[in-house]
Amino acid sequence: MEQKTFDPDGVGVATGTYFGLPFEPETSELVLISAPWDVTVSYGAGTAYAPDAIIEASTQLDFYEPLAPDAWRRGIATADVDYTLLEQSQRLRSDAERVIDHLEGGGSLDDDYVVRKVRRVNDGSRALNANIEAQAARWLDAGKLVGLVGGDHSTPYGLIRALGARRASFGVLHIDAHRDLREAYEGFEYSHASIMYNVLRDVPQVTRLVQVGVRDFSAAEAALAESSERVASFDDLSLSGARFRGETWDALCRKIVETLPEEVYVSFDIDGLSFENCPHTGTPVCGGLSFNEAVWLLDTLVRSGRRIVGFDLVEVCPSPEGRIDAITGARMLWKLCGLTLKSNNQPNQNSL
Repeated sequence: MEQKTFDPDGVGVATGTYFGLPFEPETSELVLISAPWDVTVSYGAGTAYAPDAIIEASTQLDFYEPLAPDAWRRGIATADVDYTLLEQSQRLRSDAERVIDHLEGGGSLDDDYVVRKVRRVNDGSRALNANIEAQAARWLDAGKLVGLVGGDHSTPYGLIRALGARRASFGVLHIDAHRDLREAYEGFEYSHASIMYNVLRDVPQVTRLVQVGVRDFSAAEAALAESSERVASFDDLSLSGARFRGETWDALCRKIVETLPEEVYVSFDIDGLSFENCPHTGTPVCGGLSFNEAVWLLDTLVRSGRRIVGFDLVEVCPSPEGRIDAITGARMLWKLCGLTLKSNNQPNQNSL
């Protein structure tokens, strides 16, 4: 569909792009890359199918966005999806499942039965990281903003690495039920449960990691978060306690944002939201933010004058029993896109 024939008030058209938008990456300000991958998920699988499900659901939303009016006109483009990642994910997932079953049955990572399987998964994860980093680097070097749609939470590592190679410093706003600060969880060096551990270890340009809504984590993760000067924590229970004592969500959002530097990457795990928003996500946890609470936090970030330099949306798990997960994912992706563009307020001459 050509831009001149695109009707934003018309029926959503399935074009294979996010939101059915007619933009090309070369002439857009924001490029969305996809990572259909969920090899290391430790409970429920299926997030590898999220990009396609979100693309399908995204054509059902309307384009008026009160928080960032007409920002989409500056160009939100969909990079070609590399479906070889999905094929590799499906192959390696069977190895990962055997490892997980072996460990849950009381086995050891040193047992010959799993050593080669763990090695294959780790090698495959490194290849994924290189693929995503190369995709991100291509568009970052072309002057584009880049967002990633996962896939599990291991998938943004390559994008964050690419940003680290091109920026002196930035912070990460991490919305999640989990801290993801485990080292090589279940033997998988690039586990979905290790993404923020790996970022702190490998991307020194990330000067601050601000974790919001976390409510299910190990003692070692809690100790790391407490001891690291780079980590600020706003766990779900503490946030709820503050509200029970009468503090407003607006005031809490301002406190969270004040801990972040001027440039911010947003890592949004859908399980940071409450159950009704993402009933089929891989590792659901009671509690969490409402959809509007999360949006208010993102809007507070942008209203503060801070700049979103990139983002991811991960752990959406589509289900044949219902469409709510994909619907929630599509609408949160829309908010992330609009607010990212708004925070980088330099309109593109190629806009609609």
